[in-house]
Amino acid sequence: MTNRLILVAGNIGAGKTSLTERLGARLGWHTAYESVADNPYLADFYGNMQQWAFHLQVFFLGHRAEQHIRLATSPGSAIADRSIYEDAHIFARALHHMGNLNERDYEAYRRVFDLITTQLPRPDLLLYLQCPVPVLMERIRLRGRAAESGISADYLSLLNSFYEEWMATFDLCPVLTIPSQNLDFVNRPQHLDIVVNRIQDKLAGREAVVFPENGG
Repeated sequence: MTNRLILVAGNIGAGKTSLTERLGARLGWHTAYESVADNPYLADFYGNMQQWAFHLQVFFLGHRAEQHIRLATSPGSAIADRSIYEDAHIFARALHHMGNLNERDYEAYRRVFDLITTQLPRPDLLLYLQCPVPVLMERIRLRGRAAESGISADYLSLLNSFYEEWMATFDLCPVLTIPSQNLDFVNRPQHLDIVVNRIQDKLAGREAVVFPENGG
């Protein structure tokens, strides 16, 4: 499994970072993560979403495009925590839906997004971490990040619905849907083994990728 680009997608609290870290360590893949600490718009965005939503989305678009190209062209395999595609299909769409990104800015953003993403190398596999809202809420509560304190169950439900719609039409690469509520990648190595085996099956074109309930 050389020179593969794997993207991890999923709602807030689904386990993307934990899985990315552990797959990178286990399989020797390069890892990349969402830009938060060096994001110049994030604090302003949380202070006034309507004013800064467009700026934030453009920043993420540029950051993720650079990251995607770097990982796709580097030697060896790589895995990224969150994909560039989620920016438009999930988060910009949610901002627009909630009235925090007006129609003019949303259309301008989507034109740039479409232009950029049509030029990007296709990923080899998308890992979609599927997780119910009550589990997401509990994980967000336990990790206690100040920036996430205002996240509501309704918002997570909206995002989950957008994820399901996006997955129904996504065709850039094979998708492995992982029921992350049943798998503890951090504390149970056998659960990570299950995921690794399913990834290897999927990359090899084998379709036996059913996950046992409760991690087996």
